[in-house]
Amino acid sequence: MRASKVAMKILMLLKYPLFGSGSGTYVRKLSEKLKILYPDDQLAIFCPDLKNKINGINLYYYKMPFHAASTGHPDWPDAKLYSNLSRQNIDELYIESFNQIIKVVNDFKPDVIHVHHALYFSWIANYLSSIYGIFYVVTTHGTELLTASENKSWIPLTRDALCRASMITAVSGDTKKWLLRIYGRYGQHGIINKMRIIPGGVDYESYSRLEPIKIINKKYNLGGKRVVIFSGKLTYKKGVQYLIKAALKIKAEIFIIGGGEEESKLKALVDELKVKNVHFMGYFGANDDKELKEFYRRADVLVFPSIWEEPLGLVALEAMASSTPVVASKKGGIPLAVKNNVNGFLVRARSAKAIAEKVNFLLKNEDIRKKMGEEARKIVEEKFNWTKIAQRFHEYYEHAFRTSQERLKRMKLPVDIEQERIEIKGSRLDLKEIQNGNRIR
Repeated sequence: MRASKVAMKILMLLKYPLFGSGSGTYVRKLSEKLKILYPDDQLAIFCPDLKNKINGINLYYYKMPFHAASTGHPDWPDAKLYSNLSRQNIDELYIESFNQIIKVVNDFKPDVIHVHHALYFSWIANYLSSIYGIFYVVTTHGTELLTASENKSWIPLTRDALCRASMITAVSGDTKKWLLRIYGRYGQHGIINKMRIIPGGVDYESYSRLEPIKIINKKYNLGGKRVVIFSGKLTYKKGVQYLIKAALKIKAEIFIIGGGEEESKLKALVDELKVKNVHFMGYFGANDDKELKEFYRRADVLVFPSIWEEPLGLVALEAMASSTPVVASKKGGIPLAVKNNVNGFLVRARSAKAIAEKVNFLLKNEDIRKKMGEEARKIVEEKFNWTKIAQRFHEYYEHAFRTSQERLKRMKLPVDIEQERIEIKGSRLDLKEIQNGNRIR
């Protein structure tokens, strides 16, 4: 527990639920850790999810006019993609969000705002900084960069907001490079100069290889079987189709945990290939947390076969925290966590052959698998520790708060109207004097 140099009120803006998305988990865990470390601070989250409360943290409900996502969301099968929104859609989304956030700001009265995803919430934060004097931090999680890459209309206002942010963080080095490619390195105030890399973390204390398996062995008849898992959204970019193709050669039972728009296609592929060792588990929500953690512990290998520039992948970190080695595509920010031949293997994306080869190697070599699992846990403890991550963010909040207080003082300086009138008269003609036929000297 640490005391803040000054007690602050911190508001986080999140366009996804706190459960069911990587950024939601990020915000939830960060908030929980901040509350423990800095109990004098007050925290609030504005998000489209009030089903699950967080002790000591204010939740404000974001009533979206319609569901929207960058790459789909398992809880929102009707979600429109941000990159495909019409001008009218964007108008409605922005205006509704603006009105709701203004009400939250006037109710909670934050000292600092933390915007998650560099998209339309950052536009609103830019306005609040100008009019209310509240400084803000922006975190890019990566998926919104895909939106900006596919639809350039999101770029101008977001670039302005990034230029005026107090600090910008990215969840991986690859995500940072991606943002700079889209928005430029400098801008009005030098975007690159205010960028830092802060990855997601894991509460590794809540993950353990040693805890007994109480549920899934019996429920899914796993006794004595080799187990390989995938966990995440079932979207095309996650590359699950290549794991299914690799399953023909993998000597283990493969459990696919998650839901999404590709689920029916993936099941059809299993039927087409006549694969017998692939099992679809569906989406695991907050109520399935115990089962999910048991799958991480029970698994011999987690496969992470993404085919796009994955920002980082909290799923891989959760498996690693459970001392489970990972076989993953060498894409995006994944190599920040998965070190080839250390805590798992990095393979070429879209290669079912490479996936099968490395998974089978780990299944056959128990000593190597165990050693890699130990290294996976060690990397999580050293580099992906929520305590360290929360402390870094808090330093940025304090910086934003100090600079916003200085700006507020300047905004509230009294204006000597009479003196300004004299100065104006000293430099140019006064209309009343002209009307009287006199000239100011």
